[in-house]
Amino acid sequence: MKNIMIIMLFAFGLTTLVNAQSRKERKAMYNSDFSYEVQSLGVGQDGTKLLKVWGYGKKPDDAVYEAKRNAITAVIFRGIPAGNGAAATPAILSVDGYEKNTDFFDKFFEAGGMYLSFVNSTTDGIPGGADRIRMKKGYKVGLSASVNYNALRTYLEEQGIAKKMDAGF
Repeated sequence: MKNIMIIMLFAFGLTTLVNAQSRKERKAMYNSDFSYEVQSLGVGQDGTKLLKVWGYGKKPDDAVYEAKRNAITAVIFRGIPAGNGAAATPAILSVDGYEKNTDFFDKFFEAGGMYLSFVNSTTDGIPGGADRIRMKKGYKVGLSASVNYNALRTYLEEQGIAKKMDAGF
């Protein structure tokens, strides 16, 4: 009986060690450019998507701009999950679309860049309450945003970044 208990404890300990991540791996995952929180808030007007996105920054203002950038990044590279009566929306580009067009996206996402013309904050000012969380190194801010999906897609098609919908396969 004692031997069986020792074997079971050893097996349990071995399985937990196999699934553990190193601190470096966890940090890389959470600091990834594709690690952001996006939630569908429902159906918007024609051609728009309503989202709740989160951003991080040293100041609440920085976190708001990061959340807006995350909303556009999610629409372009990751897609929007289904929820609150809205169907899932696929990404406009694949993840490797950024590597293929690095110069364009670096300029597009720079501070005060063109990406801001496709996202509207539906919250006035800096959010408070549960949508504004003080953290060790700054703030985490949740923002309700409306993304003009059709205009963004048309713009990326005109710039030659995305394939036109009628281009076929």
